[in-house]
Amino acid sequence: MNKAVFITGAQMGTGYGIAEKFAGEGYDVFITSRKGAEAVAAAEKLSKDFGVFARGYECNIRNEQQVIDIFADIDKTGRFVETVVLNAANMGFNPKDPAAGQDFWTVTPEDFGEVFETNLVWNFTIIRQAAIRMREKGKGSVVFISSNTAYRAIPNRAAYSASKGGINSLSKALAVDLGKYGIRSNVVLPGTIKTQRWVEMGSKQIVNGMLTPIGDISDFEDIANAAFYFGTDASKNVTGSELILDGGMSCQLYPQILNELKRKYNEESDS
Repeated sequence: MNKAVFITGAQMGTGYGIAEKFAGEGYDVFITSRKGAEAVAAAEKLSKDFGVFARGYECNIRNEQQVIDIFADIDKTGRFVETVVLNAANMGFNPKDPAAGQDFWTVTPEDFGEVFETNLVWNFTIIRQAAIRMREKGKGSVVFISSNTAYRAIPNRAAYSASKGGINSLSKALAVDLGKYGIRSNVVLPGTIKTQRWVEMGSKQIVNGMLTPIGDISDFEDIANAAFYFGTDASKNVTGSELILDGGMSCQLYPQILNELKRKYNEESDS
């Protein structure tokens, strides 16, 4: 029986990069998206490019039955999902202006709460269905894609940062509760990633290599490699752990470029 991985939000971007990594290593791949047609198309491309079995599903929040049906369909293929990667997330953006985030004074409780519903409750329903199968096999791995903003807040993203902190705590709780069944749970914490949206921001990019000690930020391959490590036997004795991939952004007291900007400011003030 081929090993299989289940990845949420994998029709494009980081999720698709993770799917490519697992498919390239011979894993059969099941992916989800809120847009079912895009998930199906992405799965077909993975199957064609890597010669593995791949299937895409529409998956929406507030629909546990849909999650149950998806895993029942996977069962019919005779495949066992040994690894689950929770990549899909509500980013806590203002739908009219993503750069504005969610303003503390005006965000509705419904919009604030939906971030938690997506990033925590929805993930829980998926994990539980996977864990039912993992428990029977005595083996499995849960990998959360969290964020360094769980520890370093950014403006107008309170719900997002708090939900990512919740993910980190949930992972540790699952490591304790599910460990006796051979199920591990770990977290990847990226910083800014070179997504299409980030590229299109151009000069409006808030975080780029100028701010990190290593002089770069993450690409899809960086996140995929970390997810693959946690999701496979390469980390068979690792659970309840976190791995930060942000070019060193969160380890510094402040970006070194501030020294240069301060010097320039002082020079201009003195002239």
